[in-house]
Amino acid sequence: MRKLRGLRARLAFSATRTLGLWQRLRGSLRRRGLAGTVQRALRDLRRSRPPLVAVAGAPADALAYADIVLPAATQPQVSIVIPVYNKIAYTLACLQSLAQHAGAATFEVIVVDDCSSDDTPGRLADVEGLRVIRNAQNLGFVGSCNAGAAAARGEFVLFLNNDTVVTPGWLEALLRCFAEEPDAGLVGAKLVYPDGRLQEAGGIVFRDGSGWNYGRFDDPADPRYNFRREADYCSGAAILLRRSLFESLGGFDTRYAPAYYEDTDLAFAVRAAGLKVYYEPQSTVIHFEGITAGTDTGSGTKRYQVVNREKFLAKWLGALALQPAPIDDAAQAPRAATFRREKRLLIIDACTPTPDQDSGSLRMVNLMRLLRALGWQVTFFADNRLYVDGYTPALQALGVEVLYAPQMNDPIRLFRQRGGEFDAILLSRHYIAINYLGLSRLYAPQARLIFDTVDLHYLREQRAAELEGSEELRRKAERTRAQELKLIRACDATLVVSPVEQTLLARELPQARVEILSNVHEVYGCRRGYADRADLVFVGSFQHPPNEDAMLWFAREILPLLRESLPGVRLNVIGQPVPESLREFAADDFVLHGFVADLEPHMDGCRVSVAPLRYGAGVKGKVNMAMSYGLPVVATPAAVEGMHIEAGGDVLVAADAEAFAAAVTRLYGDAQLWATLSANGLANVERHFSFDAAKAALARILD
Repeated sequence: MRKLRGLRARLAFSATRTLGLWQRLRGSLRRRGLAGTVQRALRDLRRSRPPLVAVAGAPADALAYADIVLPAATQPQVSIVIPVYNKIAYTLACLQSLAQHAGAATFEVIVVDDCSSDDTPGRLADVEGLRVIRNAQNLGFVGSCNAGAAAARGEFVLFLNNDTVVTPGWLEALLRCFAEEPDAGLVGAKLVYPDGRLQEAGGIVFRDGSGWNYGRFDDPADPRYNFRREADYCSGAAILLRRSLFESLGGFDTRYAPAYYEDTDLAFAVRAAGLKVYYEPQSTVIHFEGITAGTDTGSGTKRYQVVNREKFLAKWLGALALQPAPIDDAAQAPRAATFRREKRLLIIDACTPTPDQDSGSLRMVNLMRLLRALGWQVTFFADNRLYVDGYTPALQALGVEVLYAPQMNDPIRLFRQRGGEFDAILLSRHYIAINYLGLSRLYAPQARLIFDTVDLHYLREQRAAELEGSEELRRKAERTRAQELKLIRACDATLVVSPVEQTLLARELPQARVEILSNVHEVYGCRRGYADRADLVFVGSFQHPPNEDAMLWFAREILPLLRESLPGVRLNVIGQPVPESLREFAADDFVLHGFVADLEPHMDGCRVSVAPLRYGAGVKGKVNMAMSYGLPVVATPAAVEGMHIEAGGDVLVAADAEAFAAAVTRLYGDAQLWATLSANGLANVERHFSFDAAKAALARILD
């Protein structure tokens, strides 16, 4: 019976998704034409290239390495400490990679020679910029690391094995984790074998003191190993921490001399100090494991791996009681690796969010931030399953597990294998949610199913049909309405962004649970006064039809009036892709910028933001964003619907072209009015659209 239900689910998914893709293709052809649709598809494919896996051959003969020049910063940010014992070819290969991949971060390199008997001393003396410490007697790995750290001058100390080769951006990625995670105490790199297999994506420690190299021998490109997360420990082959913290902890505990378990012990000590240990997948280090110590735990230095486990178990017995139980199946490892995240949520949306391009994406990314702050482990995949350069890594840096092709090509298999692990599933946008409704109920019956409307699409489409007098759009709106209401009935909760939509759905479906979870914005504040600003700005994605209509209306009916009342004042139109319909209006005072990576110069430098939308639904992120910077707004009633706006006090509101132009002219020339709207707009965002407001709403919805 279950197989039959699975077959029915697969057929239903395929049929529904195929129909949805066809309808979206027709819509794209209608709006963009064939050439525009093909161009967009090609643009998406060009951006969907997951990073290549680093590989490295065995080091060449030591004589092959000459003229290595290392940075020699007098005030380095990072001190890289490399303990060595013989194996000079590997050490030189490591140093050469450090020189080759030196980036923006300043560093010094300290090699601690633990009484090598080969030609290590002589060859190290030839490396320019290198600091060398030679131990008077053999101290082992622990003693050598501590000696190197004692000589360090950097804010950070980084311990690096000599049998490693670093890759581009490795150090900057580790430092970025510290910059983005205020509670970071220790950060470790992704370790990869020279043949390209994964060696470790952070370590797992079980309550019996045993460990697990998470991901060992797997594909390092697998999404499971490519999002930032807390780790129980990270291998001492490549770890970074603040020197002050390392010193306050007393360095590596010498009870583990000469080696093994000292890195695990350090990670537990970092947590005991109130900080966290992070695995940073954007930092890749190739590790020739066991070159110095070997791999046989029954002899040599490697035998201390067994001896020191007992010491570690005795020292951290209390903390180990909170660790997961040992596992014997690699399929259980992902759960053990993220055990600190007790609740798990799957999000499915149309595309990977691009928060610098559209309001819906910004809201989604900020909701992910809030979910993380509330202790949820988030898994995300886009219906198109594309890896998007820049945007996918940004989500992974937020701790989101992002699934993409080719590793995730079959959503049905995903649901079948992992459906039981999710406590909640959030399906975004009706045309995506409808594809996954059946799969969610079949394979994840325990999960709370949440439908995120983003905005109520049928309401927007009804208004577009009314504005254009289009019978075709009216029929489309009715189909959308039927689908959205079906989803609302079938799901446990529905999210809308405005009280207007909540009230409407209360009439349509009074039995449904409909919650408001609106836009989420940082509140930046007003950073430049009225007199230091000039010109107007409009921000909006032109993949959203109301934005194109708004700018056409502005260009045709409002701009001519402003040319008379405010000659020389420019409107900066920001958003992509720039519609062909707007290009004919391009002028010195109607500037089509397209995509702008950094909006702050416009938010801080323009005097007035305009939002001349004639139709739409939901809450307009362009208005929220402007107000979050203290930038006053002139808007239509449609642009401020559901935003708790006091017209004339928070925003100037005008419904027709003459009134809109008059409002812009008035605000542009009145410094006192400008200051009032700036302050009141900031207060509005703080009350209704800040992270604190959204966090409280999200906690209530998921409770």
